[in-house]
Amino acid sequence: MRKVINNIPGYEYLPHPADFRFKAYGTTLEEVFEQAAHAMFHVIIDTAALNPEHSVDIKLESRGLENLLYDYLSELLYLFEVEEIVFGQFRVDSIEKTDGSYILHGQASGENINLERHSFETEVKAITYHQLEITKEKGGYSAHVIVDT
Repeated sequence: MRKVINNIPGYEYLPHPADFRFKAYGTTLEEVFEQAAHAMFHVIIDTAALNPEHSVDIKLESRGLENLLYDYLSELLYLFEVEEIVFGQFRVDSIEKTDGSYILHGQASGENINLERHSFETEVKAITYHQLEITKEKGGYSAHVIVDT
């Protein structure tokens, strides 16, 4: 069953024997990236109760859309682990294609980790390239992602 966020047909979790696998949906590439971030963080924590106290600007450049999605999710996971911010809101303002590369501009918002208040469900160790795929579909895009837990 798909989880709908902000009236966007968000994401759904798919069966996987060891890790978490999900498919994110959106009418634009930007929406797909946002939904993939929601899906990843919802594996870690219930994001509904998080307040957008801190915002982080994100700018990335990668060769290929799959690499950009990998880098985007990896950057969010890095910020979670190093800056100790748990994110619950994601905005990708633009994904632009340049000479063989894609550039993402966006923002993630959340709050500082507070172990007395936050209950973490699953540890996401890394994003994987295994079966990572972005597909153009009728009415939008989808992204297939597996995260190592």
